[in-house]
Amino acid sequence: MNYLKGPQRIVCLTEETTELLYNFGEQDRIVGISSFTVRPQRARKEKPIISTFINAKIDKILDLKPDLVIGFSDVQSSIAKELIKQGLNVWISNQRSVNEIKSFIFQLGSLVNAQKNAEDLISEFEKNVLEMSRTINQWEKKPKVYFEEWDDPLICGIHWISELITFAGGIDIFANFSKGRKAENRLIKDSSLVIKENPDIILVSWCGKKFKIDKMLSRPDWSTINAVKNNYIYEVDSSIILQPGPASLFEGMKILHDIFKNWSLKC
Repeated sequence: MNYLKGPQRIVCLTEETTELLYNFGEQDRIVGISSFTVRPQRARKEKPIISTFINAKIDKILDLKPDLVIGFSDVQSSIAKELIKQGLNVWISNQRSVNEIKSFIFQLGSLVNAQKNAEDLISEFEKNVLEMSRTINQWEKKPKVYFEEWDDPLICGIHWISELITFAGGIDIFANFSKGRKAENRLIKDSSLVIKENPDIILVSWCGKKFKIDKMLSRPDWSTINAVKNNYIYEVDSSIILQPGPASLFEGMKILHDIFKNWSLKC
């Protein structure tokens, strides 16, 4: 391998890396992808699937002879450990905030000699935030927002989601909880806390599990919450908003902004 060209055979254990490499025009470097990959759709036809989020086909990965495997977070630590034991180079990113996502985009771009592409993507996101802020400044009121990432136990949104809520024009009622880097730091131990904060909008994304609104509406006294009374409950595709990459920064933020804008026009 010519080290100046960067890794030539990359296995992507999560979809944000795949989406970014395609975005950079560097998809020929990819030799394996996650079964959760949906962006771009063509990747599923062009690349072999070698993993889910928590499991991987180790033998198949070894057969692909990657010079780099890229994964995400402690959830994939057991996969990373096994691959390292097998002598492979492994990069586990751990981005939890918008700035960390932007840093990951820049690092990946630099790694594959696509630094300019990465910088352009980051600049585009920052431009979108600025344009949204001009619209938001015209609103008379911003909605209070509760984001539910899991239902049993209740877990509120991770840090980048809280930040995207802010950029999109909302007020995250559990912004302080969101800064915890582990899910256990974001536990809502008493559902009455949600009732007390009385959000105007409830956003739900149960990590790929189908949202059941009846289950939410059956919670004691939740009928008193403004979002419930006014039918402002929305499911957001987890493959978009829970992806620590371009899907959440672009499509995810736009979805949130459109919901909040609609609320602001009616409140």
